[in-house]
Amino acid sequence: MSSAGRPPVQVYVGIGSNLDDPRAQVVRAIAALRGLAEGDSFTVSPLYRSAPLVAPGAPHVPGGQPDYVNAVAGLVTRLSPAALLARLQALEAAQGRVRDGTRWGPRTLDLDILLYGETQMDTPALRIPHPGLGERAFVLYPLYDIAPGLRLPDGRALAALVAACDAAGLEKLEGT
Repeated sequence: MSSAGRPPVQVYVGIGSNLDDPRAQVVRAIAALRGLAEGDSFTVSPLYRSAPLVAPGAPHVPGGQPDYVNAVAGLVTRLSPAALLARLQALEAAQGRVRDGTRWGPRTLDLDILLYGETQMDTPALRIPHPGLGERAFVLYPLYDIAPGLRLPDGRALAALVAACDAAGLEKLEGT
């Protein structure tokens, strides 16, 4: 089915950068994401600063990284999950993202599909909702800023997840 024939769906995209002027990288990504939205459906959270993810059980997380700048964008699209992922990866590449197989490493831009309507999927290429969504302050707090009444596809309330998530090390940036 082409994008034109697909019903519109509300999606949320996580945005992060910690290289090459992260704040500017995120601002450029926000402008590009706005172009994917149907009509005036685009919303974006304030920007946040966060420490790099330290993944439990992941002994090869590169250390010594600079802090990230993060945000979440909400938009309505007719793109399929796979087509949206391809667009996001093209935006990352346009902003200098190099995919060299390093997980949790520094990057110019990271765009993740957090939620795609009520869709739940787990394929080698894409997992929706995004794994870790329920535990990551740098995603939960910005998402809550733009969708405080949201319920995840599994029924969990976003407000409850935010209340249970430690925001230590997360800082809302001025002027956003």
